[in-house]
Amino acid sequence: MNRLSTQTSPYLLQHAHNPVDWFPWGDEAFEKARSEDLPMLVSIGYSACHWCHVMERESFEDPATAEIMNRNFVNVKIDREERPDLDHIYMDAVQAIAGNGGLPLNVFLTPEGKPFYGGTYFPPVNAHNRPSWTSLLQNISTAFREKRGEIESQANDITNHIAGSDPFGLADQGSSDNFQFSREQCKTVFENLMKTADGSQGGFGPAPKFPQTFSIRFLLQHYYYTQNKLALEQACLSLDKMIYGGIHDQLGGGFARYSTDTEWLAPHFEKMLYDNALLITTISEAYQLTGKPHYRETIVRTMEFINRELSAPGAGFYSALDADSEGVEGKYYVWDKSETDALLGENAAAFSIYYDITEKGNWEGKNILRIRNPSSPIPEEIDKLCRKILMDARRRRVRPQLDDKILLGWNALMISASCKAFAALGTPGYRKLAVEAMNFIEEKFRGEGIFRFFHTYKQGRAAIPAFLDDYAYLIEAYIQLQEITGDGSYLEKAMELTEWVVENFSEEETGYFLFTHEQQDDVIVRKKELYDGAVPSGNSVMATNLLYLGITFDIDEWKKRSAAACGGLISVVLKYPGSFGIWATLLNALSYEMYEIVLGGDKNEGKHVEFLAEFVPNRIFQLTSASHADFPLLGKKPVTGLSQFFLCRNYFCQQPVTEVNELLRLMETP
Repeated sequence: MNRLSTQTSPYLLQHAHNPVDWFPWGDEAFEKARSEDLPMLVSIGYSACHWCHVMERESFEDPATAEIMNRNFVNVKIDREERPDLDHIYMDAVQAIAGNGGLPLNVFLTPEGKPFYGGTYFPPVNAHNRPSWTSLLQNISTAFREKRGEIESQANDITNHIAGSDPFGLADQGSSDNFQFSREQCKTVFENLMKTADGSQGGFGPAPKFPQTFSIRFLLQHYYYTQNKLALEQACLSLDKMIYGGIHDQLGGGFARYSTDTEWLAPHFEKMLYDNALLITTISEAYQLTGKPHYRETIVRTMEFINRELSAPGAGFYSALDADSEGVEGKYYVWDKSETDALLGENAAAFSIYYDITEKGNWEGKNILRIRNPSSPIPEEIDKLCRKILMDARRRRVRPQLDDKILLGWNALMISASCKAFAALGTPGYRKLAVEAMNFIEEKFRGEGIFRFFHTYKQGRAAIPAFLDDYAYLIEAYIQLQEITGDGSYLEKAMELTEWVVENFSEEETGYFLFTHEQQDDVIVRKKELYDGAVPSGNSVMATNLLYLGITFDIDEWKKRSAAACGGLISVVLKYPGSFGIWATLLNALSYEMYEIVLGGDKNEGKHVEFLAEFVPNRIFQLTSASHADFPLLGKKPVTGLSQFFLCRNYFCQQPVTEVNELLRLMETP
């Protein structure tokens, strides 16, 4: 076993038996590189990554290849989910070098950690215009010895490019007064987003297709504000095609990472916690807006999947399920018709028609379950029986590997998703799940000294200082928890943590936030991430948090900073809304009415839950409390007596009403 055997990351432990002398990222690897004057090979991936497994089998498990690596390099393995900061830095480097990126990521560094060459997957033999891995290793080693000056110069140039690149052309951040936000801009976002929309199969752009939940949420909001039916139709079409497609596990619930085709049939079979959390949030909002029963059913089944497959004993959520089992991608999930026929007996024919099971198969000779004609369902009792039979049979197969590390940011996303699911459905267990998960985070992830929280937890040990995304999502989760519990202490925690993030992560010259804490010292540059990609940008979430908390606590500086952050990106948000979806929803909040709503008087659980079930996208919502009467929105509002709603704008409130439908009528029609 190599040095990775002492790590807790499932991805690193997968490589602990490789003949490659892997190091984890840290001082030991750098000391060896410097003392022996060797280049470093940093290989980045994650446990559910299919091509990472392929390259391991082909190259890293091969003794002859390992011998070349061990003799000529200091080899470092990184789990990108444990160290997203390093992944951001070196992914940028490889994109600058090769013009594209991906995983696995293999990048070569000087002993000082500066990148000078890199790429993604390399085959064991020359193929597809890619050099073999061994020939690349030998060429890099020779160049490092014989052309050291050129290597150092290129490394410096790439590092300077990473540190100084500004692909957005950010607007002047001098004052939020410089920025004028308008509903016309929101319309432009909608129009440009619809230019990329697939009006036939849902989603946006060509294959591979990702859920793009942020864009769907923007469309739901745009319909709420404008009643433009095209927005709602595209949002629902996208969700429906995913729900009925192969990207959705029709037996066990939960969604895979993305679809490799335009029809959402063939997924990349890995299941990630964050994808499912973001989809739960989005489908919950779609259910609030439309009341469609299959959205409710999908929320329930996805939450059941989370509880069954990704929940840790006690509390907290695991990270992912692998795409592969027995070395074959998707083997756990696909079926032969002969197999389903034998298992389902007299119900097999009807089930096969509904779920597109054929002798030929719909994917590489096998069948991925999907629903092609949801308007002609089979009887519910037969559907339930057949799915149970197949689930029982599937459980006897070799299961995909579980990535059982627990990540702060992804858990915070799941807490927010549980809050949204409770708001939409009113299921008490979802609120309980969210509260218990937050208690777990506060107990297990609490930091020491200069670092408030850690990023990852496993086997009783928290490690790695938390990143901007972790804090941004955690603050958002505190806000969501206050809305569903009425406990003002969550808002106090959100405010206090926001103050700390502003102090330790701010990039003073721009007003944005850097990804790493100012005193984290093991990265060559401190980067800021602005794109809303697979997960929301920490900057867009922080800007949204600043607006909410700025209004909640009447902190003008935070409100202005939120507006300035959105204003600085306004041109790219308008042009490329698919890459800036959370920023686009913030633009809605800055352009349309932000309602301040308080439920006062004796706590009325029924009215509280009834209001939460309504789709009101941009609002501040609080319950009065004797212990938090000093909150700006709660002043002079009764904490006992008649239960009533107060609708306020800029802290000026209308006469209270007692019913949710009366409150909704008070809100201006956009």
